[in-house]
Amino acid sequence: MPDVPRALTIAGSDSGGGAGIQADLKTFQALGVFGTTAITAVTVQNTKGVSGYEELPPDAVAEQIRAVVTDIGVDAAKTGMLSSAPIIEAVAEAVAETAVPNLVVDPVFVSKHGHALLREDAVEALRTRILPLATLVTPNLPEASGLAGFEVRTDQDMERAGQTILELGPGAVLVKGGHREGGDATDLLVTGDGVQPIPGERIDTPHTHGTGCVLSAAIAAHLARGHELAEAVVKAKAFVTEAIRHALPIGEGIGPVDPSWGFR
Repeated sequence: MPDVPRALTIAGSDSGGGAGIQADLKTFQALGVFGTTAITAVTVQNTKGVSGYEELPPDAVAEQIRAVVTDIGVDAAKTGMLSSAPIIEAVAEAVAETAVPNLVVDPVFVSKHGHALLREDAVEALRTRILPLATLVTPNLPEASGLAGFEVRTDQDMERAGQTILELGPGAVLVKGGHREGGDATDLLVTGDGVQPIPGERIDTPHTHGTGCVLSAAIAAHLARGHELAEAVVKAKAFVTEAIRHALPIGEGIGPVDPSWGFR
């Protein structure tokens, strides 16, 4: 078989198919990358919200990572819903032990509908155990507020939060601007070399379920394909913008963005 880039998603399952590992695998496939999974939790959700979830045992999560890395191999990985401090500890140990490269951390705090997907006592574990292993962390404004410890609303806040989060140990921080009021949807890529705006069009649609998952998965996919970080971020931003533009108005609530837009 020809060589194919390989990416691993360490995240929760979305029964509605719009976010989580389902969105990640669709994104990997669309970008020509072979996707593998380590499932952290099984959520009960649809376009109207999350009505419950069950965590997997931390050891089972870690063993999924080890099984994939030691056999199939991983060129890049991403994390999504990590749920609890014990799962975060297990993931951090397995990722460090197996030397997973190009780790993109999507610090999922809540669902698109506002349902908590990370326990309050797990935030510190995320900050101290996962972020130092990350090549890139991709917080939206509420997540950046939770990680940086102050409210993030303006462009200046975004830059300051990026610098503050960078001090926690990741290689870079992408502070996403989609939650800002009005204007475009410019993100800020903050690295040790400075700040790079990543411009993006704001698409007028209520159907944005899975946006963060698709963006972080697309970044991981492009890193797996050998792109440098800034290039991977720019390409992923363009990809998710089109996924939002082609969002699917299915269900009775917030419909999913469509990572398969290029196939249609």
